[in-house]
Amino acid sequence: MADGGEVCYTNIMVAKVLKDILTRVESWPERAQEEAAASLQAIEKELREPYELTEDDKKAINCGLEAVRKGEIATDQEVEAVFAKYRQA
Repeated sequence: MADGGEVCYTNIMVAKVLKDILTRVESWPERAQEEAAASLQAIEKELREPYELTEDDKKAINCGLEAVRKGEIATDQEVEAVFAKYRQA
């Protein structure tokens, strides 16, 4: 288990879990199989297609770039100080 209580999977474990669940899916009702297939296809589509930025994404990127241009970013030392402060808590 990881620190947050979740189970840590290795690639081998994940592959086995996927293989096991896919074997069981074959015994599910047809409608449930269709839903499982659609979910997996949607995930695969997201992984294969390039991400298209939304207008909100573009605004956020431009805002961040403008902050960098204005020097409104924390130094490495400032960032480390914040991490050090909260690591102790």
